[in-house]
Amino acid sequence: MREKIVGIIGGMGPEATVDLMARVIKATPALDDVDHIRMLVDNNPKVPSRIRALIEGGGESPAPCLQEMARRLAAWGADFLAMPCNTAHYYHREIQEAVAVPLLDMIDLAVREVTGQTPGLRSVGLLASSAVLRLKLYEDRFARAGAALLPPGDRRQHDVMQTIRRIKAGGCGSEAVAAVQAAADDLAARGAEALLVACTELSIIGHEIRAAVKLFDSAQILAEAIVKEARSAG
Repeated sequence: MREKIVGIIGGMGPEATVDLMARVIKATPALDDVDHIRMLVDNNPKVPSRIRALIEGGGESPAPCLQEMARRLAAWGADFLAMPCNTAHYYHREIQEAVAVPLLDMIDLAVREVTGQTPGLRSVGLLASSAVLRLKLYEDRFARAGAALLPPGDRRQHDVMQTIRRIKAGGCGSEAVAAVQAAADDLAARGAEALLVACTELSIIGHEIRAAVKLFDSAQILAEAIVKEARSAG
C-alpha cells in the first residue's frame, strides 16, 4: 500500500510550520527513515496578513495566495493538504474549492477530539489569537457539540497576543510562557473543563504550560490526523 503524501500550506508562521513537521515525525511509528511520511512543504511567510485582512480591514486577502500554494502542492504530488494556522482556516472553503485533493480541517478535528475525549463537556477555555476569537472559528462548532467557549479576559488576552507576536519575532522567554500560563490558570479557575491551544504559535510553547484541567493542542491534533491520513488506504 502506497502511503499518501501530505502537502503543508505553511509559513504562518515559519516556526509553527517547522513545529508541525516535528510533531508529525514524532507521531509516526518508525524504525528507519523509510518509515516516515513524505511531506511537501511550502513554508511561505509572504502570505498576506490575516489580521489586516480580517480584523483591521483594508488588507489584501490571503485567499488567492493560499489557493495558489494549494494548487502547487497538489501539482507537486500531494495527496492531501494540511495548514498549521487556525486563523487561516477562515479561508478553508475557498482553498478547498481550488484543488481536487482534500484539505484537512484543523478546526473540526480539534473540536471532535476535545469533545470526544471529554464526554459531557460544558465549557472549553480557548488559548488563541484575538482574530480566532473575533471570527468565532471555534465558538459555533463547540456550541453544536453542546459546549460553551470561554475566552480569556481582556487583560489576559492582551498578554496572549503579545506572546504570539514575540514568538513570531523569534523571541520567547520565560515571561511569554508565564503570560500564557496565567491565562490558562484563569480559564480553569473560571470554570473551563478543558483547555484548547488554538494558535500554532502558542503550540511551540504548549509543552511548558501546566493546566489544572485537560489540555489539548490543535497542532498536535493536526499532526496525528496527518499521520492517520497518510497511512490510510488510498
